[in-house]
Amino acid sequence: MIRSNAEELVRRTMAMFVDEEVIPVARELDEKGEFPKELFKKLADMGILGIRYPKKAGGSGGNTTLYCIAVEELARGLMSLAAITAMQCLMATNGLYLYGTEEMHEKYLRPALRGEKIGAFQLTEPEAGSDLSAVTTRATKTRDGWVINGMKTWSTSGPYGDFHTVLCQTDPDKGLKGLMFFFIPADTPGFSHSKKFDTLGTRTSSLSEIYFNDCHVPPEYMLGELGRGLDVLLTILAEIRIMTAALALGLQRAALNASIRYSKERSQFGKEIAKYQLIQAKISNMAVNIEASHLMVYNVTHLIDNKIPCLNKASMGKYFATEGACKAADEATRIYGAYGYSMEYDVQRYYRDNRFLLYGGGTHEVLQTTIAREFLR
Repeated sequence: MIRSNAEELVRRTMAMFVDEEVIPVARELDEKGEFPKELFKKLADMGILGIRYPKKAGGSGGNTTLYCIAVEELARGLMSLAAITAMQCLMATNGLYLYGTEEMHEKYLRPALRGEKIGAFQLTEPEAGSDLSAVTTRATKTRDGWVINGMKTWSTSGPYGDFHTVLCQTDPDKGLKGLMFFFIPADTPGFSHSKKFDTLGTRTSSLSEIYFNDCHVPPEYMLGELGRGLDVLLTILAEIRIMTAALALGLQRAALNASIRYSKERSQFGKEIAKYQLIQAKISNMAVNIEASHLMVYNVTHLIDNKIPCLNKASMGKYFATEGACKAADEATRIYGAYGYSMEYDVQRYYRDNRFLLYGGGTHEVLQTTIAREFLR
């Protein structure tokens, strides 16, 4: 695949940052489970948090391809840092960028792209995951705006978010057509959150429940035209899915690199285990999946950058790359043998972190159904 000079520059810059700044502290950060403030700010200073947005909005003037390159490289170093960055660059800020007023841009968007404020994105509820028609968080019209009541769960950056983009139901009788996104600052009276979840993986990425108890917001905090809430989501759904695929691609590369390195260091029966065909088969399969994932991911990002509809291709990319990440992480632990069961080696983190990829952007059971529907209609 032919790459532009900008793509090569972003990849080289991010690869160097990951090798020098992220990988040396990744294990410590994962064990502490704390928000990586210093690395997050360094990424902001590099212009990565605004990589998707035009310079006039405070961004770096990039596109979806550059964004996915950046988060892919970050995932190679530490998945949870990549997830936090991906959230800030896309879901947490896109609605604000598209529908926020200039005052909202100055107060929230520009500081977010500088790493001074953290955003979060709220879709999921206890009974509304894949089924958005089950959303019960309610936005009720008032004389001077809207009042929000309800709760969300599995909120990435929820405990630290300075502002939140929240999917609400404005009219239950209208079903999906009643859904709308609202912008809710964390200092809004009635807003609160639970303690951080204790998760299996992506441990520096803070997740929590979010509560809304009579949260009053002005009319301009409704993001988009009433009755077109799902359209707001659809404008970035392909990006969400292919971004998740890029994260998976980065994890696959990390697992392959670790497997190659260990297989050349470890000897059994008088020779390196890399000399054995079954180990070579595992390495080969990882490499093939990485190459295929790379082609799928960046075919889709270039389609998005050229404004060509590609949601089904993005769904395929997310499904394929994430399944590949699960296989790569599993095979890496097998190559390491008993050492893959030890917390001393990074492959155990890859094995834990890959589970996160299975849920974000659509579960694979739902994705398989929607992919098939495209061909069977």
